[in-house]
Amino acid sequence: MTLKREHSTPALLLLLSIPAPTLWAQAGPPFQTDDPTPVPLGHYEAYVFGAVAATLVEVDPVGPAFEFNWGAIPNVQLHVILPLGAVLPSNNPLYAPGGQGPSAFGLTDMELGVKYAFIKQTKRRPQIGTFVMFELPTGNYSQGLGVGRPWYKVPIWVEKEFGHWSLVGGVGYVINNQNQYRDYVYGGYLVKGKINKRLELSVEVFSHAREGFATPQTQASTLIDAGGYYHFKSPGWQLLFAYGHSIAGETEQYAYLGLYKTWGKDKGASTGDADAAGAAATEK
Repeated sequence: MTLKREHSTPALLLLLSIPAPTLWAQAGPPFQTDDPTPVPLGHYEAYVFGAVAATLVEVDPVGPAFEFNWGAIPNVQLHVILPLGAVLPSNNPLYAPGGQGPSAFGLTDMELGVKYAFIKQTKRRPQIGTFVMFELPTGNYSQGLGVGRPWYKVPIWVEKEFGHWSLVGGVGYVINNQNQYRDYVYGGYLVKGKINKRLELSVEVFSHAREGFATPQTQASTLIDAGGYYHFKSPGWQLLFAYGHSIAGETEQYAYLGLYKTWGKDKGASTGDADAAGAAATEK
């Protein structure tokens, strides 16, 4: 059972001439497509969330899970997820050898990551970066709650902002040498728009190749996911939500619901300035 944080593809063409503002645009949670924009230096993000990836072969719910991101140095973000979750095989012989075995709940594989932006966004140039992730075998492999050995995600993400709109997309490769798992390609594209002061909505298309018989995703699939971000009045707090369903390939569903908080202090800023910066950051 694995927690997946990547997926999307084409959606809209937006022709706007408004110069892009300073970056803090968010893809990633609640979506499967991520972005190349690290948390700013001296700032932090924390999430508590639940998610689910489901096919006819198996259902893999995750939650409660905890994510923490830190803007450790300029253009670099450090990342960790500690998830609890379950594995619920269908035990349908039609899908054997996938989806076989007893159900289980407990700690699943822990995720560490480093996001690095190596090309900065300008008025005409997009932001480009990577978000390399290392999955550590903290889940019980014999119960299907973990892979049993380290595995890796290596993506390239591209982002461009146009006023209240953001376009994010990219492609990645998973390296997983465990028995009944596969190396595979994934990719996605996401469009996000600011509806008003409190609400942002997004739609993404996400695709992945076959992931292996030990996962719910035994075949390739393409999904459309929709959701967004609701900004509470309290600075830095958001509700994140998304739901998606496959449109091609294996039947698959994806869902995410989480509570998000960001905070931090810019170098040389007073406490009041830092609070204002945190509030502005959540406006993305």
